[in-house]
Amino acid sequence: MSEIRSMTVLPAVRTDVSFVTADGLTLVGELALPEHGEPVGTLLFLHPLPTAGGFMDSHIIRKAANRLPALANIAVLRFNFRGVTSPRGTSDGAFGHGVDERLDFEAALRFIRERGLPNPWVVGWSFGTEVALNHATEHDVAGLILLSPPLHRTSVEALERWNLNDVPIVAVVPEFDDYLPPAQARERFAVVPRLEIIEVEDGKHLWVGETQTTRVLSEIVAKVNPAALPLPTEFV
Repeated sequence: MSEIRSMTVLPAVRTDVSFVTADGLTLVGELALPEHGEPVGTLLFLHPLPTAGGFMDSHIIRKAANRLPALANIAVLRFNFRGVTSPRGTSDGAFGHGVDERLDFEAALRFIRERGLPNPWVVGWSFGTEVALNHATEHDVAGLILLSPPLHRTSVEALERWNLNDVPIVAVVPEFDDYLPPAQARERFAVVPRLEIIEVEDGKHLWVGETQTTRVLSEIVAKVNPAALPLPTEFV
């Protein structure tokens, strides 16, 4: 048995992928699948703000791809928004201020559909939550998971549009968030009564540390495949 640590990469079928947006840009990413059998669900990750260093390897996203196919039988698709570079490569285009990224999200979701991957949950982190909230309303997704939502680019009107469907939404809000701490989150999200807010004690916007990482990944798995909880801390 080996302890699962920050840089642990558990077995999975990992494939470099790319897909093309409606405006002709090629985006680069990675699809991680369980080694054996079909996944019970799919995570579509939308990464933090590119102009602040967010990319497909932002640590929570990278660790989800490194662990959850093996620990929770979940497929993970992560990719770089337009104009973003990571070790995987650079996606075409330039930062779209959360507006043009609608096309990136839609291309990624289309890729999931074409691959026949099940139950796509959209998981946004920071800036990625705003892309999800602003642009996923009319799409057939299993649910939304919002990590550290800042609500800088999301209007009341955009939030209220979620009342037109019954897609489950959960916001995982760190106690000491730099942009939207729990009390403010409850006030801002009150326009969507079904939205669940999970306050994480001692948490911060960037979820630094193994304790916070494990908590975030556990909250994700609790929605997508709760039978896999508690997540192991060791792996054979």
